[in-house]
Amino acid sequence: MPDVVAILLAAGESRRMGQLKALLPWQGVSLIKHQVASLRAGGVGQVVVVLGHRSDELKLELADTAGVSWQLNPDYLQGKTTSIKAGLNALGTNQPKALLLLNVDQPRSADVIRSLLEKHLSQGNLITIPTHNGKGGHPIILSPTLLDELREIDEESFGIKAVVQRHLEGTRRVEMDFPEVLWDLNTPEEYQRVLEAGG
Repeated sequence: MPDVVAILLAAGESRRMGQLKALLPWQGVSLIKHQVASLRAGGVGQVVVVLGHRSDELKLELADTAGVSWQLNPDYLQGKTTSIKAGLNALGTNQPKALLLLNVDQPRSADVIRSLLEKHLSQGNLITIPTHNGKGGHPIILSPTLLDELREIDEESFGIKAVVQRHLEGTRRVEMDFPEVLWDLNTPEEYQRVLEAGG
């Protein structure tokens, strides 16, 4: 799916984890490498990785990887919305078929990415959100018709959540059998728990 673009957010400081989450070991590689590989294998044509904290180290992890570019967000300490907007700026005038948003600390398999993308593109939804046991997860996939709205998000108006709230009728929540759509590695305890669950 060459027209599908993913923005992978990897700019944060990982304070609660105590070490840089993007460099955590995951299935034999660093977490950031795993995420990029899963996105590409799952059908994403271009991955834009947004960097901030310790960006020079993470650039080395991305070197010579096909279909992957990085974008520096100097304002990453001001919140996640600044990283999303930095990733959008990297698109320029490119109008993707779909835009996928994922955090580096939310490890997902290529199967999950592929399945969710297929459902989104076949249904023509504005927004697609995976769920497991009724609980919303990630990644979120958005129609390019929302790009102008996405470029205006900020922390004060709750970012992506506000966009979803404005378009509830065009949002499809897709129930999936994969518990990983809920995985979010914020602390050492969460990381260990997911590893034990088969991560």
